[in-house]
Amino acid sequence: MPETRKVDDRGRIEFTKEMRKTYKILFPNMADIHFRILQNVFRAYGYNIELLTNDGQEVVDEGLKYVHNDICYPALLTIGQMISALKSGKYDLDHVALMMSQTGGGCRASNYIFLLRKALKNAGMGQVPVISVNLSGLEKNSGFQITLPLLRRALAALTYGDLLMLLSNQTRPYEKNPGETDAHVAAWVEKICAQFLQGKGFQPKAIRSALHEIVADFESIEILPVRCVKVGIVGEIYVKYSALANNHLEDFLRSQGCEVNVPGLMAFMLFKVDNRLEDIKLYGGNPLKALVVQALYNYLEVFETYTLDAVAASKRYHKPAAYREIKEMVRPLIGYGCKMGEGWLLTGEMIELIRSGYQNIVCAQPFGCLPNHIVGKGKIRQIRELYPQANIVPIDYDPGATRVNQENRIKLMLSVARENLPS
Repeated sequence: MPETRKVDDRGRIEFTKEMRKTYKILFPNMADIHFRILQNVFRAYGYNIELLTNDGQEVVDEGLKYVHNDICYPALLTIGQMISALKSGKYDLDHVALMMSQTGGGCRASNYIFLLRKALKNAGMGQVPVISVNLSGLEKNSGFQITLPLLRRALAALTYGDLLMLLSNQTRPYEKNPGETDAHVAAWVEKICAQFLQGKGFQPKAIRSALHEIVADFESIEILPVRCVKVGIVGEIYVKYSALANNHLEDFLRSQGCEVNVPGLMAFMLFKVDNRLEDIKLYGGNPLKALVVQALYNYLEVFETYTLDAVAASKRYHKPAAYREIKEMVRPLIGYGCKMGEGWLLTGEMIELIRSGYQNIVCAQPFGCLPNHIVGKGKIRQIRELYPQANIVPIDYDPGATRVNQENRIKLMLSVARENLPS
């Protein structure tokens, strides 16, 4: 029998302590390496959680069926993925819950939770609780809490994920033995997850040591002296990372003989925290709040430093710029008050990629994301004026866009990139 459900005055079903004992929690995938590790952070705290990996047109169709087609594409896909999973018959609908992040900012991502609950009700699954993952106190559930120890482990997971993504992207196109890079990634994900379940691997000393071990391990992969077109990927955070959203963009670029560079998640986390500091500078605010936010920013920056130091110790791998450096790079082009969606950071990531030798860039533009179009597509002309070598193609991702058309536009960009490849 399902547990007694606690419903608030808005009709929201709370995820209770009683539910935590018997419910499975599903959450949508985005950055695959990071989220596979993050999944085990929650498991270490007793949550029976599962990362969804269902893909394909069925997900899009479910999203179109239950989400208004004027809403942003990431909302349509994440909700479609969860509805599709629930309809698969794999889960007991009386003992399953869904989990989504909720930013609380100006982006419509703050409303995904409400769109999902409406979709569940329309699909006849209104009994399924939806857990909001947020640090703003927007919604609370007695059976789910973001504690400081859990947050520490989550940040460690993002740190490991950023490094593994960086190293694998810079190794995979050159590996002598195909598949060896992916095998190393899988082995490290398994090892890190096992450590987390044992309460290890997230302490500062352990993180620093493990990051250097990971770099040394990837350096042992034999590589060939081949030349590849270097391509960076920027855009709205979900479409940038999610293979479901960008039609397996990274796989396509690799099939074209490219080395792919996708900026890490830690810079985005720093950006979100830094925005609170910029708000206080621009509009004033509580000095005590500023101290707390600054402390959190400094804490995140330590994790970023761990990654950058580990990469800097290697002669094989390119170290990306730190968040503070990117913030300086973007100063001539855009103000720091432009912070909706990916804000000025998206513009900054394009500049950082160009200055790092990845002047060929795919800017992933999801339908319905106005901020992304402004700081992405809207800044391309100015970036080209400053950096004539920039070869940027904005690609729209939405339910009506065909994969063939997207890939053909990218191929045109790659043809220019090959012409400019040094001999």
